[in-house]
Amino acid sequence: MSERRGGLPWMVMVAGFVLASFNLRPALAGISPVLDEIMEDLGLSAAGGGAITTVMVVCLGVLAPLAPPLARRFGLDRVLLAGLLVLTAGVLLRSADGVPALYAGAAVVGTAIAVMNVVMPAVVKQHFPDRVGLFTGIYVSGLVLGAAAASGLTVPLERATGYGWREATAMAAVPAVAAAVLWLPQALRSRGAGGAERRPFRELLGARVTWFVMIFMGVQSLTFYVTLAWLPTIFQESGLPADQAGYLLGLSNLVQVGVTLAVPVHAGKARSQVPHVTAATLLTAAGYAGVLVAPTTLPWLWMVLLGIGQGAAIALALLIITLRAPDPASVTALSAVSQTAGYVLAALGPFLIGVLREGSGGWTLPLLAGLGACGVQLAVGFLAGRPAPSGAVRAGAPGSGDAPAARRK
Repeated sequence: MSERRGGLPWMVMVAGFVLASFNLRPALAGISPVLDEIMEDLGLSAAGGGAITTVMVVCLGVLAPLAPPLARRFGLDRVLLAGLLVLTAGVLLRSADGVPALYAGAAVVGTAIAVMNVVMPAVVKQHFPDRVGLFTGIYVSGLVLGAAAASGLTVPLERATGYGWREATAMAAVPAVAAAVLWLPQALRSRGAGGAERRPFRELLGARVTWFVMIFMGVQSLTFYVTLAWLPTIFQESGLPADQAGYLLGLSNLVQVGVTLAVPVHAGKARSQVPHVTAATLLTAAGYAGVLVAPTTLPWLWMVLLGIGQGAAIALALLIITLRAPDPASVTALSAVSQTAGYVLAALGPFLIGVLREGSGGWTLPLLAGLGACGVQLAVGFLAGRPAPSGAVRAGAPGSGDAPAARRK
């Protein structure tokens, strides 16, 4: 790191990094609690209301490849700052008057988060190379905490202030501005691109480990977004009251906060992440199985299992991206291709599960499909998390077909 560790510039940078991570989800998670109000106010159908989140999630996947060329041109620190400012603009535009502004703002929000999602693992690699596990845990915990805060506080904030949905959702701009202010000194000190070399996607995709990491990221995202979208409905159709169904989903998200902080610290010190991937996937599968077999029997236990498993899985996916590449440029490229697949699958997952539910008339087949996805996650997670020969993932490097992990100390 260029800053003296423990000095004021370093502490300000860390504070900016932590607050930036907190901003990766509130603009997404804060919509669903007030979705009914938005639909009523603007006269949207259920499909139109759901399209707000769909637009953002699709942008997370489709626009992730924008990040590597931006990072090469302007540098990671400045791209992160720009992402925070664009996020602020998108949140405010989305809260403006009219349906076009709503969807345009959603697209801007999705674009900003797509870029920041990709650059954050590279920022960890660039500024905290000797503490990758710790700072991966910190930023993933910030991500999860931001989602939980937005989900849980949007409606209480609306009621406490007397504001409508526009003002309540616009509040997501406040932490984005604060993070931008804290990160500004680091962006100004940045040397720009700093000579980062290009990592061509075509050559990166020639590395087998890229596919393993990409599919692991995608499937764990799918299993998470399926539960996020459908678990409250499953519980309600099984006989639980709506408020209890919502609390159970909140419990799962709360459990993830601690897990995402602890798991990367431990896994980052290990030579192989296979045991962690295996445990995370089996816990996720156990949660799915519990909901399938006995949704109203100990539902809190199923949510704790899902929270631990899914929280560990997303943390491990982002940690493996950082560990399997030797430098920030390589991390940015690997992060882009992995998150593109991840969020495209995440956008398709809830829809496909809904189709299975409609076609089968029940939740048995959809939940069995979720268990099947866990099986795929376990297989590719084993291949992505296993130790590799000394070397690194370098797009275009000779013999990169088995691109290995970053060197371990």
